[in-house]
Amino acid sequence: MTNVRVAFDIMADGAAPPPDHQLIRFHMIFDVKMEDFQRKARLVAAGHATKAPTTLTYVSVVSRETVRIALLIAALNDVDTWAADVLNAYITAPCQEKIWTTLGREFGDDCGKKAIVLHALYGLKSSGAAIRAHLAGCMRGMGYVSCPADPDLWLKEQTDRKGSWCYSYILCYVDNLLVVHHKPKRIMDKINSFLPLKPASVGPPEMYLGTKLRKKTFEDGTTTWGLSPAKYVQQAVRNVETYLKTNLEGRYSLPKRGENPFPVDYAPEESVTPLLEPEVVTFYMQLIGILRWMCELGWIDICTEVSILSLYSVMPREGHLEAALHVFSYLKSKSNSWLIFDPMEPDVGESVFVSVTGPTSTWERVRLCRLMPLSPLGRV
Repeated sequence: MTNVRVAFDIMADGAAPPPDHQLIRFHMIFDVKMEDFQRKARLVAAGHATKAPTTLTYVSVVSRETVRIALLIAALNDVDTWAADVLNAYITAPCQEKIWTTLGREFGDDCGKKAIVLHALYGLKSSGAAIRAHLAGCMRGMGYVSCPADPDLWLKEQTDRKGSWCYSYILCYVDNLLVVHHKPKRIMDKINSFLPLKPASVGPPEMYLGTKLRKKTFEDGTTTWGLSPAKYVQQAVRNVETYLKTNLEGRYSLPKRGENPFPVDYAPEESVTPLLEPEVVTFYMQLIGILRWMCELGWIDICTEVSILSLYSVMPREGHLEAALHVFSYLKSKSNSWLIFDPMEPDVGESVFVSVTGPTSTWERVRLCRLMPLSPLGRV
């Protein structure tokens, strides 16, 4: 509560709040973070009870495709990459709403006193937009401009170590920052003077947005970045196994061997197994959500299977649940895969392309495309 207290201006005894301020309640919530299953406790405002602001209220984030492109650009140009987390990000931004509250027991001796909210807090309708605007002000103050293709990618013209013209990049995902610059510490120090950063989070990234990051060096000396959601996948598999034993009384289990995401020749649309019970349907939907997040983190070889299974989220059958558990069995045996951003140009010759202009049938073109002798593009 020490960090949260700065967001409240405690009024003197007997003082009345301004007439244009709204009364709002606060409460504690306990949750588990999606990316690493870390337990969190937050003091949250009951924002649903306030009037909606007339402007945008959400916070946008940098896309994962932009993050991967930035890592590839860093490898192509031999530029350093650092990451950092903003300390108490929401509290650093001013509150855009006029609200007051009565402090609860979590404030100790100040319990029962009236206070005006000065800073953005979790739960308020405008907090997301407040931190986004606050962070944008920091970026503009440093001379960075927002990229039209992705507003949360900030760039600035620079000269590199050799005196050549280049761009410096800062990627913002709410309070997670990624800096691509030949002198990233200097950029981090400037940001820290405007927004306090967590000291332990500043440096070359080991984890970013739930994925492990590390540099890989090829045999020819080329260095690049790679990411892996292995930590999240391993913890998710353990959680699923625990849930099956404790909540479903062992009625279902992960297959012992999952060589492929789906069983061989499996067709979910042909399943005539019994429909799942309501509580098991909820569990099935949770599995789909976990698997979709893995796809977002870079687990690209299960995208098709997850998309197919998500079609049956409204009314899944036992066969669909068993197929989802088969995907988790596959992940359990292959949890340590990496997605490497290879900066080398692929050697693509004309022999890898086949003309499909002859057949007039769409299905005949598809058949020929599947028979094309494609060679690997790049290294993994």
